[in-house]
Amino acid sequence: MQEDFLHYIWRYKKFDVPNIKTTNLETISIISVGDYNQNSGPDFFNSQLNIDNQLWAGNVEIHLRSSDWFVHNHEVDKAYDNVILHVVWEHDTDIFRRDNSVIPTLEIKSYIDNGLIKNYEKLFLKDNKWINCENDFAQVDEFVLQNWLERLYFERLERKAFNIEQLLAISKNDWESVLFKMLAKNFGLKVNGDAFLSMANSLDFSVIRKSKSNQTNLEALLFGQAGLLQGDIQESYFIDLVKQYAFLKQKFKLSNTQVSPVLFFRLRPPNFPTIRLSQLANIYHKHHNLFSKIIETNVLNDFYEVFNMPTSPFWQTHFTFNKTSKKSDKKISKAFMDLLLINTIIPIKFSYAKHQGKNIDDAIITLIQQIASEKNNIINKFDTLKKVSSSALQSQSLIQLKTEYCDKNKCLQCAIGNALIIK
Repeated sequence: MQEDFLHYIWRYKKFDVPNIKTTNLETISIISVGDYNQNSGPDFFNSQLNIDNQLWAGNVEIHLRSSDWFVHNHEVDKAYDNVILHVVWEHDTDIFRRDNSVIPTLEIKSYIDNGLIKNYEKLFLKDNKWINCENDFAQVDEFVLQNWLERLYFERLERKAFNIEQLLAISKNDWESVLFKMLAKNFGLKVNGDAFLSMANSLDFSVIRKSKSNQTNLEALLFGQAGLLQGDIQESYFIDLVKQYAFLKQKFKLSNTQVSPVLFFRLRPPNFPTIRLSQLANIYHKHHNLFSKIIETNVLNDFYEVFNMPTSPFWQTHFTFNKTSKKSDKKISKAFMDLLLINTIIPIKFSYAKHQGKNIDDAIITLIQQIASEKNNIINKFDTLKKVSSSALQSQSLIQLKTEYCDKNKCLQCAIGNALIIK
């Protein structure tokens, strides 16, 4: 038994509410269970109770045993002076406030249905399960599941919006700068994401604005800041980039000493940092008002048009500076564009709308539901339990579910866990 379960029981009144009495057989009528507090202090604030026809307003504290009150030294903590009811699983001693007045106690275990307790214990049985509810996940009502997944998706968006807020503060409310940094990180994928972000952070976005009219200048800037213009390579394109970067570095007083080195190891050639940086440079070269275009665009195919970019001509026959390869356009793939939409474009649109006081939730749902579901170990495992991920909305939600609820045993805060406990 965990205190979290007792919090859940009290918060949602999952017990025989009409018949509860204190350990001294005083009748209790609940007017309000109070506001759930997950910080320091009593567990529920502003509760309203009628105890033996006496109206009480104050706080409720919950423990497994009454004696835990003294274990936690609440009897000498003024924050607990306004506790009007002590709810416990097992009553083993009377408890007192600082002024030695007795606090009424509700021993709640005899008022909870045994079926509810068995469902709770079954959910938290540890037998090497991937998630606690994996044996019952397929039984969850589809309406409950899909509504919960939609809520989880926006919960995940809110987390991404928080990260955007931090970037926005650093960038002094320059949305174009934030977009560039997020795109840079996502163009680097997992292997080079942090390195690309450190590259984007190493220069003011005003330098990008002043350089993007010339594609070679922009590539020289990105390659140079990423530390890719080093070595003795007798290739005219490389030599031109080195010269141009030297000029830009002096002109804008640039430094890349704090930029993390990029990696090629274990990457497929289309994901080499050289290819991704050339594509990123081409996007900013072709779209001088990229942020405005993204905010104004709402149709999926229109986004694909924005990001349907190849590399510069040199990279059509190269993956690295010093080795030729079979000619190909090396355009950004649809799968990669979907990742950009999921991880950068939609979060930016969501966050910007919040800043403007606008609600675009319906438009976002329409857009994300048109994007194919991601494929990874988490999604694949959930789909073996129940085929549930048909779009990026579900795949993003399932990632949120696994990392923020399942892995943290927060079943009592999860709609799926709730549904299985009360079934």
